[in-house]
Amino acid sequence: MRDFQYYTPTKVLFGRNTEEKTGALVKETGAKKVLIHYGTGSVIRTGLLDRVKASLEKEDIPYVLLGGVVPNPRLSKVYEGIAVCRKEKVDLILAVGGGSVIDSAKAIGYGALYDGDVWDFYCGKCKAKECLPIGVVLTLAATGSEMSSSSVITNEEGWLKRGYGSDLGRPKFAVMNPELTLTLPDYQTACGCTDILMHTMERYFTGEASMEITDSLAEGLMRTVMHNALLLKEKPYDYDARAEVMWAGSLSHNGLTGCGGDGGDWMPHKLEHELGGMFDVAHGAGLAAVWGSWARYVYRDGLTRFRSFALKVCGVKEEGSDEEIALKGILAMEQFYRAIGMPTNLRELGVEPTEDQLAEMARKCALGVGGAKGSVKVLREPDMLEILRMAL
Repeated sequence: MRDFQYYTPTKVLFGRNTEEKTGALVKETGAKKVLIHYGTGSVIRTGLLDRVKASLEKEDIPYVLLGGVVPNPRLSKVYEGIAVCRKEKVDLILAVGGGSVIDSAKAIGYGALYDGDVWDFYCGKCKAKECLPIGVVLTLAATGSEMSSSSVITNEEGWLKRGYGSDLGRPKFAVMNPELTLTLPDYQTACGCTDILMHTMERYFTGEASMEITDSLAEGLMRTVMHNALLLKEKPYDYDARAEVMWAGSLSHNGLTGCGGDGGDWMPHKLEHELGGMFDVAHGAGLAAVWGSWARYVYRDGLTRFRSFALKVCGVKEEGSDEEIALKGILAMEQFYRAIGMPTNLRELGVEPTEDQLAEMARKCALGVGGAKGSVKVLREPDMLEILRMAL
């Protein structure tokens, strides 16, 4: 096990009706004016936005509103938010929504206190030195952004989807009421469960030797998500299943399942970012569509890990060679994806890129990772192109 630093400063308030305490949490931070940042309407239709506003009003905390965040959040909306924060002298951003809203809020928080272009952080030009405080009222279990250091933004100029991570952007608090996820469409629930799994799998599939306690936590989390994802397919209003998935989403991406590792592989995510940038697909679905091809391309370089995954997560019987067991695990994972309605290739995802588009995605991916990336197997542009071809 490698040396590591584990930092999780986010205060979590978990359970029924917790959104009613949002104002009190904001007051604890000492904020004087809040930007409420949200999506395209569901928080309004469900009455959540009104409850959050009432909670702030109860504490005499003024606020301004900025809605309109879409999946694969756009840089143009971030610029709009930066302008609002500066004009209104906002000193805390409250993200009411899922990962896209939270990621947009983090980018706004960086940009509001930066003299240059906030895209500088996402393209790797420089690192943020400060960020407005972020609070979260979570409505979707998926990205784990409510406790993570990460955010991902899409730049419409060139349709580049890029991530940036800094502990400065970790939310000060996160309100998590599983009831807020009860009416999510099945597809959105499945996408969220896939994203949660992938955040742990990215850390699990590495070139590292065994990390017993971290591996056990990761394996247990993945089994829990898979069990409850299947349960929610049949019983979408099961509160306990929603709660298990919501908490797993936070733990999957706050660093816990990677303690002692090398930081993870992350190439499935990087490949999906190019799919999302070019075709605007749902993130979880895009991950499912490329994962099997990535796994089959790299598994021989991480045979011990893939064997453990097959046995301890997918329930494959310990019969046959290590390679046979590993391949059975990959197949079992794809069968799980299909069982919850996720694609396992690009055609099932609904996109059929041309050879030129595949090449462009591979080129952009290689550029985005600085030429090469990967822990199980270091991938370069030709490898990335081949994986994308395999995913057709």
